[in-house]
Amino acid sequence: MKIDRRINYVMVIDTEACPIDKTIKNIDPENMFTYDVGYAVCDKHGKVYLTRSFVVEDIFFGEYDLMKSAYYANKLPRYYRDIADGTRKVATFSEICKIFREDMRTFGIKEVYAHNHRFDLGTLNITSRWTSKSAYRYFYPFGTEIYDTMKMARQVIATTPTYKAFCEREGYMTKNGMPQVKAEVIYKYISGNYDFDESHTGLEDVMIEKEIMAYCYRKHKKMNGKLWG
Repeated sequence: MKIDRRINYVMVIDTEACPIDKTIKNIDPENMFTYDVGYAVCDKHGKVYLTRSFVVEDIFFGEYDLMKSAYYANKLPRYYRDIADGTRKVATFSEICKIFREDMRTFGIKEVYAHNHRFDLGTLNITSRWTSKSAYRYFYPFGTEIYDTMKMARQVIATTPTYKAFCEREGYMTKNGMPQVKAEVIYKYISGNYDFDESHTGLEDVMIEKEIMAYCYRKHKKMNGKLWG
């Protein structure tokens, strides 16, 4: 496809992962292997130019005992169907990393977005180190600017009276009495689709996370979306 260099292309990514040590009950990205990588090349208005959906061969098939303890293990039959019909491509983690970086170079991408990016970043790096025997320790190229749509939403959406009222009315408050900032809840609010259920599969979740990103930018509010800083 033709690349329009006037567009500020960004990447939105989502992962699904399974625990390495099944005895650890808390969700720690450093205890997770990635088995599903989905991403989209977008602009900051949410327009999509390229999508990719990968099943990680090294983990999904190579570590099948771990896969059975994945949080969304009930979705495994869906993955087999999607692999069979070509919706998702099976690739080694090394191949996925190579394609991801090539896509970043092709579109001139410097910014990568994810909701609760600390999780995705952690499991991608852990999987990279394990599958490469630490030859490749980081999934993103050096110098990538890492943004978190959850952090953006906390500043732009969760502070508004209408969102607080929505969470109170629909029962989406934390135990500390604060509005939830889960991607599913925020998407229900910004889309008006209160019956929406998050897929918890990589590319499908990217499609709602890029909408959260675009919504935050449309508000033109002061915010710091970088994961660190």
